[in-house]
Amino acid sequence: MDSLKPTIGIRGVVLLCIAVVIFSELLGLPILRRAIRPAPPPSNLVAAAAAPSLVAWNEATIVLSSTGNPVRGEFISRRCESCHGVEGFSSQASTPNLAGIDAQYLWKELQDFRSAKRKSVIMQQIAGALTSRDAADVAAYFAMLPNAPDAQFNPIFPQTLKDQSAIEIAQHLLAVGDPARGIPPCQACHGPLGNVRPAPSLASQNSDYVMSQLNDFASGARTNDVNLPMRTIAAELFPNERQALAEFYGADLARFPVGYVTQ
Repeated sequence: MDSLKPTIGIRGVVLLCIAVVIFSELLGLPILRRAIRPAPPPSNLVAAAAAPSLVAWNEATIVLSSTGNPVRGEFISRRCESCHGVEGFSSQASTPNLAGIDAQYLWKELQDFRSAKRKSVIMQQIAGALTSRDAADVAAYFAMLPNAPDAQFNPIFPQTLKDQSAIEIAQHLLAVGDPARGIPPCQACHGPLGNVRPAPSLASQNSDYVMSQLNDFASGARTNDVNLPMRTIAAELFPNERQALAEFYGADLARFPVGYVTQ
């Protein structure tokens, strides 16, 4: 009769392997996986830092930014009223009017504030408290508001035109631009009446705000325009041209076709 030989069998082998792995882990000597090493920094960090915006327009962001809930957005926007007005028209000429602004444009600007690609201490704090869905809802709410102010809320828009010569200067830039300086007509992007999707609406914008943004683009203080269109154009405009455009839009004259003569 053959003597019995000890055997651990398949189950024993498996248990032994598990024990070896556990023991090696306890000793800090992983044998079934690579040792964890700090991952090298992404190669696109420099590119991201230099990017004008971190918003990537793809199917997901397009759907998100264009399907906000304006009812929910109205409740969230209550925190915006002290600066931007009850119905999106501010009582301060230096603050932008948001009524009638394209939803996708406004959503993108809120994302740029959140990522600090657009600078503003106040707006970075406010936008930073919003989720992407919150921002979409707020944008949907302001987009549905009429872009004509209600007098009962004491809006400052429209402002009084300070210099009548601004009309001719602004209308020329609006309709023709200046090909010699590579300046396209403003209406090529913003529309002949200052309101076109998805560009920001200028038809009902406050003059001081328009002026500050043109100056910021010209100086490079504002850099979140993808492909540099506004930085390039604003830098080519003369100071009196920037002033003329700001006064023209702030006086509510962009609603009229070029060639219209005010009385």
